[in-house]
Amino acid sequence: MTFACRTGCGACCIAPSITTPFFGMPHGKRAGERCVHLDTENRCRLFGKPERPQWCHDLRAEPAMCGDNDQAAMSILTALERATRP
Repeated sequence: MTFACRTGCGACCIAPSITTPFFGMPHGKRAGERCVHLDTENRCRLFGKPERPQWCHDLRAEPAMCGDNDQAAMSILTALERATRP
């Protein structure tokens, strides 16, 4: 069974850091910083485009990461970010 992203959640585009430069964010993205490519409804404007960062392309939504709602996803991803900080 495939787990699908919740439209408009945006937690994976805010909570984690991305340490590599990418289109529109030449210094990467800090944890908790909103990606510049999220629209006002928390949807990625780069989804399916070649400019989308590899990190984002490789990320797969799953229940353990996304929880039951958007707030749970933000909490889980923030905790994972903190736990994996160098």
